[in-house]
Amino acid sequence: MAEEERGQGWKALRLRGLRQRWIVNTTMPVLVLLVLIVVLFSAGVSSYYYDSMQKGLESRATTLADSFNSYFMNSYSEYTQMADQAVNSFEEKDRIELQFLNSGGRIHASTSRLTAGTSPETDDVARAMAGEDPAAFKGRDPETGENIMAVSVPLNFNGRVVGVMRMVTSLRAVNRQIMLADMVILVVAALCMALVIISNLLFINSVVEPVAVVTDAAKRISAGSYGFRIENHYTDEMGELVDNINDMSMKISQNEKMKSEFISSVSHELRTPLTAINGWGETILEDTSGDMVQLRRGIRIILNESRRLSTMVEELLEFSKMEDGRFTLRIEQVDLQAEFEDAIFTYRELFRQEGIELEYHCGDEELPLIPGDPERLKQVFCNVLDNAAKHGGTGKRISASICREGNFVTVRVRDYGPGIPEAELPFVKQKFYKGTSKARGSGIGLAVCDEIVNLHSGSFTIGNAEGGGAVVTIRLPILE
Repeated sequence: MAEEERGQGWKALRLRGLRQRWIVNTTMPVLVLLVLIVVLFSAGVSSYYYDSMQKGLESRATTLADSFNSYFMNSYSEYTQMADQAVNSFEEKDRIELQFLNSGGRIHASTSRLTAGTSPETDDVARAMAGEDPAAFKGRDPETGENIMAVSVPLNFNGRVVGVMRMVTSLRAVNRQIMLADMVILVVAALCMALVIISNLLFINSVVEPVAVVTDAAKRISAGSYGFRIENHYTDEMGELVDNINDMSMKISQNEKMKSEFISSVSHELRTPLTAINGWGETILEDTSGDMVQLRRGIRIILNESRRLSTMVEELLEFSKMEDGRFTLRIEQVDLQAEFEDAIFTYRELFRQEGIELEYHCGDEELPLIPGDPERLKQVFCNVLDNAAKHGGTGKRISASICREGNFVTVRVRDYGPGIPEAELPFVKQKFYKGTSKARGSGIGLAVCDEIVNLHSGSFTIGNAEGGGAVVTIRLPILE
């Protein structure tokens, strides 16, 4: 119980880690992009507002200063009189402070009576005194500590700067507008980020939950629950993965079942001849009557059972070689018809003793030699003939033929027994598969035959013949 809970905990950690990695990897680029957009937007808005305000102040200050320089700088008294008049009649005094400074940098006239007589300590005044037209300043006022923007324009008399006209405005309203714009873009960015995170959470949850189901199913399969299936509610790649997991589970279940049947079958197949050999050996040993008929009968049974054991051991050895890649061929030029007729001759008498008639037909055309391994090919022919007798012997008849069909030599072996159930046809060449057949055998003979024929670049097919019975067709290529 503790191990199961610990396993569930590890799975939850893995899935939580998957969510975290997904969220971090997908949202970080978006977050960086949104921060960059917010910073650039804020800088752009600030620059736009400040530049517009500065250009407006410079335009007003330059226009008014040009009027003074052109018409009112004939004498100092005229200048001071017009400066006072301009301060008193300035219409935008609620937003902009208009100042006139003397050559010493002190304010002698201003729309704000509080600043008269003071000296602004911003660098725009000094630059205007030095002849810069216009000179602007943006920052904190050293006197009041307020954020301001100021534009200073020099006033000239006989080519010499005798004073400065200065316009000052507070940045409070502009900063409020900039802050409002920044708040709007921050809210929009936050909403975008929230949408990205929510959509990613919904998506990753739609992936993680099926992954958790598949992970749990894979653990159950690896623990031995072969044949376990996952309900497939998905139509995308996850659905394809679930189908593959289910298919894998079913195939493992089938293989496990075939392996169990194989072990049971081989155990039974080994025990039966060994029991017969052991029984008849004891009978012959204890028989003191000297009955030669009984003796010959016992020896014949011992030989037959020994031959069956040898065949079974050979099949197992061949299968072992096929599994680990040691299954090889010794290629030479082969008279396929001669090898097939040798197999026919070998089995005809054995079949006759069992009451089975073996018919053989060959074409009139002489068959060319083909490259192949004669021992392996004869093994295929013998296995197919023996199989026909075991599974179709009830028909008491087997027909075999060999002929040329185009660029292939075709061998057919047909029995007249009950045939193979249609549901079992796709599996009859699989290793260990015996289906519903009760005939003796390990279930690997046909798999070995299929491997040998494939190594010869041929085809090995099994089907049901018209009129009943099963037919095996072997096609081997003729290489001119």
